[in-house]
Amino acid sequence: MPAALAVRTVASLAEIAPEAWDACANPPGLTAEGGAGERFNPFVAHAFLSALEESGSVGRRSGWTPAHVIVEDASGRLVATAPTYLKSHSQGEYVFDHAWADAYERAGGRYYPKLQIAAPFTPVTGRRLLIAADAPDGVAQAVVAGWRALREAVGASSIHVTFCDQPDAERLQRMGFVGRTGEQFHFVNEGYRDFDDFLAALASRKRKAIKRERRDALGDDIEVDLLTGNDIRSEHWDAFFAFYMDTGSRKWGRPYLTRAFFDRIGATFADRVLLVMARQGRRYVAGAINFLGDDALYGRNWGAIVERPFLHFEICYYQAIEFAIRRGIGRVEAGAQGEHKLARGYRPVTTYSAHEFADVRMQRAIADYLARERPAIAEAIEEYSERLPFRRDDAEKD
Repeated sequence: MPAALAVRTVASLAEIAPEAWDACANPPGLTAEGGAGERFNPFVAHAFLSALEESGSVGRRSGWTPAHVIVEDASGRLVATAPTYLKSHSQGEYVFDHAWADAYERAGGRYYPKLQIAAPFTPVTGRRLLIAADAPDGVAQAVVAGWRALREAVGASSIHVTFCDQPDAERLQRMGFVGRTGEQFHFVNEGYRDFDDFLAALASRKRKAIKRERRDALGDDIEVDLLTGNDIRSEHWDAFFAFYMDTGSRKWGRPYLTRAFFDRIGATFADRVLLVMARQGRRYVAGAINFLGDDALYGRNWGAIVERPFLHFEICYYQAIEFAIRRGIGRVEAGAQGEHKLARGYRPVTTYSAHEFADVRMQRAIADYLARERPAIAEAIEEYSERLPFRRDDAEKD
């Protein structure tokens, strides 16, 4: 590591000026290629991560303790950083390592605490080594050295860099981490003129099924409001939070985000938010929150207080596709897993993470496990690709 670089850890993003963090997280002039298909990623932005901290969604008793590693040059300017958390559990990560924890503790080790480099509760690929555009050589190595020093200082078992982009994954593997792959399903906008143009690209049976699902989801009594920026008011957040709490408590027992988080996002980041809200008369009955990047629309959370067939597909998938096509957005990412997305025009893609253990025996065991897991993931993605609903015959008719 160059002597001119200083590495330290900060316990809160409040210690870092937003413009300094964002110059590393989303540096000006970043191309889609350089950002692995994303020029601006909302989930590493200061506004998003600080909203998590200020609202108590991370920190306190959440099991996510901020410990952000930062690198400064000789003048004290921030040149690289990474969203880093000390974890006391494996919840809210979406890259599952519970079996690793069980095996390590059965062997007499202590798995927690561990270091997690991620956007909390957010299974979205993005840069994790956040480096300013004009940073000097060696800053990536300095960040990793900071993680390793922090791991030793707090007695953590391991470092986990989850949902990193492929360039970061490959760089970390060159520095001794082992790589893991997974899969998600994304809608890719192939320059469609409108939703009907997208439907025309599908096989007849799938096309008809989607039209039927959209009719059944809304019926003649539900309307959809698309809200962003100043259109989002406190009553919208109240309604959406009720949906979020209902879904979260049924699905995983403890919703992660506090009501205050949505107030903070509404105050500082609303232009990067799309709320899709289903309304019966004057009463909101379902909704989904999406975040806007420059190249992608990211669907995150949803909930409903009515039972209606296909309403989830309409609010989370079809409305997102329609919005992306209308805005010329390149893709829609609709969260983790979900093989059912295939039939709705979402394609399988590979996700990446990188892992390093202090115990060399555990590192070898995990490397061996992942060497066997990766081909299985690749095979599954290939199989999914063969099941896409798009027309195979240009001459196909309804």
